Amino acid sequence: MPIDGNVPTGKDPVRGDATDPGAGDEILKVRRLVKMYRGAATPAVDGVDFAVMRGEIFGLLGPNGAGKTTVLSIICTLLKPTSGSVTLCSEDASLRPARLRSLFGLAPQEIALYPSLTARENLHYFGSLYGLSGQVLRRRIEECLALVGLSDRGGTRIDTFSGGMKRRANLAAAILHTPRVLFLDEPTVGIDAQSRNLILENLKTLRDAGATIVYTTHYMEEAESLCGRVAIMDRGKIVAEGSPRSLVAATDGCANLEETFLRLTGRQLRD
Repeated sequence: MPIDGNVPTGKDPVRGDATDPGAGDEILKVRRLVKMYRGAATPAVDGVDFAVMRGEIFGLLGPNGAGKTTVLSIICTLLKPTSGSVTLCSEDASLRPARLRSLFGLAPQEIALYPSLTARENLHYFGSLYGLSGQVLRRRIEECLALVGLSDRGGTRIDTFSGGMKRRANLAAAILHTPRVLFLDEPTVGIDAQSRNLILENLKTLRDAGATIVYTTHYMEEAESLCGRVAIMDRGKIVAEGSPRSLVAATDGCANLEETFLRLTGRQLRD
């Protein structure tokens, strides 16, 4: 359950139909997470508390500066929290970060590929880091290239790819080692409609195959279509959590998730 937080409208946080799931069904548990950057007046993350269930797509939403990327960075052991805890696949992130990194895949906002290498060379390199080799690695490379629609461009350098192709290759690298949990930080930002559609269809395919996905996006229609549950962050806190439908229903006068999001986080620009 999310902790209490302040919303711009002065209302209490919307809690929707979020429940406290049984521990046996949780694959990710974030508890009372706080991150205070040096020199900052307020925490970037201020008591964030949520759980993600096995086999679901969980949306972590919020305006610029809400703390989403900081939360993901802590979960993925790229940052240390000021306080609080993260448990992923029953592993405490603070105790065995190296072990944890083999359990998840991450597609960050920035393209995390070597531009001078081909798509296939990139996947071979990242696969070897995860301990894949030989026929297993070669098979996974071709499977992942096929999934993201790049089978015919595997021998092409990344720096010649369009933005959409780079995003798709980024996704292929994140799923190469068949991770238990997949973290996607705005995977469709700045790409054409065709690439965006393919990525969304791929995520539905992964979900239907049992993958667990934590998804951040500024496109509320994506979250409404993909996510079984979402948590909306603002100013470092979770201000709402539940299914998109329940959050919309609980917010008077709102017809969709985007209207609910703006009601809860306000219309002030966050550049």
